[in-house]
Amino acid sequence: MIMKILTALVFFILATLVAATKSSDGAKSISHQIHLLRPQTGSGGRHIPGVSCLSWRLGVETRNIIDWTTVPAACEGYVGHYMLGHQYRKDSKAVTYEAYLYAKSLNLTEDDKNLWIFDIDETSLSNLPYYVHHGFGVEVYNSTTFDAWVLEGTAPALPESLKLYKKLSTLGVKVAFITGRGESQRSVTETNLKKVGYHTWEKLVLKDSSYSGKTAVVYKSTERKKLEEKGYRIIGNIGDQWSDLLGTNVGNRTFKMPDPMYYIS
Repeated sequence: MIMKILTALVFFILATLVAATKSSDGAKSISHQIHLLRPQTGSGGRHIPGVSCLSWRLGVETRNIIDWTTVPAACEGYVGHYMLGHQYRKDSKAVTYEAYLYAKSLNLTEDDKNLWIFDIDETSLSNLPYYVHHGFGVEVYNSTTFDAWVLEGTAPALPESLKLYKKLSTLGVKVAFITGRGESQRSVTETNLKKVGYHTWEKLVLKDSSYSGKTAVVYKSTERKKLEEKGYRIIGNIGDQWSDLLGTNVGNRTFKMPDPMYYIS
């Protein structure tokens, strides 16, 4: 039954994306794509004997469960319902709301050096249209198929993150993106970001070959340090992976977006 529901959702998602693409008001329609993917089945999933998927997700988000490769097979239905249901959207809103309250509370100087770091995948852009076809993280990561999806340049914005981005702009806070995507994907990433509403930024950092074999923590720490050496003050940092938020030069406050579909060290 769960698989039948998920299969139906795949077709619903594709229809939603096609409709949004054809809309004359592209930015508005894209910004609501995730919002429209809310099935009435909710986000609770179902009980699986011997496995508490809710507890597993809690362990992942609190970094008590680390170094995992795939979502437990028994939790595919649960993770699918969570990602496509109300709770994922509510959890994202709770995080970005606190981020905005924090930024608003600061006595910011007017020298254009206040910077907020955004991750891209599952933070600024959503890859749910890809993961509905790949078991919501149950399948082993396939760089070939995922890169092909990235090159389509059709990833929708996460609505709550886009709202935060716009609110930070009204406060005079600059934004930099630091992503694990490779330099070869720069053009399509720039186009995708702008198409869904992220129109301006101070810096878009993509991972070049010099970081081959190094962890995301090392890569992102190094790039944040470079920004601070240029005089920027990182007042906030938001990402879906703990590796976005650990290491050095992380900023004054960090905010963890929900993501139980994959783990990057």
